[in-house]
Amino acid sequence: MEKEPKLFGLIYQTIRQIPPGKIASYGQISRIVGHCSAQMIGFALAALRDNSTEPEVPWQRVVNSQGRVALPGEYGKNMQRQLLEDEGVEFTEDGVIDFNRFGWLGAPPSFKLKGKASQ
Repeated sequence: MEKEPKLFGLIYQTIRQIPPGKIASYGQISRIVGHCSAQMIGFALAALRDNSTEPEVPWQRVVNSQGRVALPGEYGKNMQRQLLEDEGVEFTEDGVIDFNRFGWLGAPPSFKLKGKASQ
């Protein structure tokens, strides 16, 4: 169990780097963090509901690889969409976000994950 909070912390550090008005995919975050899957990113974001001590994580900026909101249920999808639209992100009529326009290019070279082992 000890590894999960540490891994989740690395995931949250990375997601905090996504600027307002930009999005990243679960897979993109997993590649930056390393040694975890896109599914693990989803688990980390779901854990935020139960962790009120974690500083603000802009969870809404993480979408699936097709540029769609991936939350289950209409309430969650609508909330995420509204938060993204409030940041200036636009959706097509089909509910897709254009990664070419709104995609985050990734962490800058100066960004170093705290607690990540050197590779």
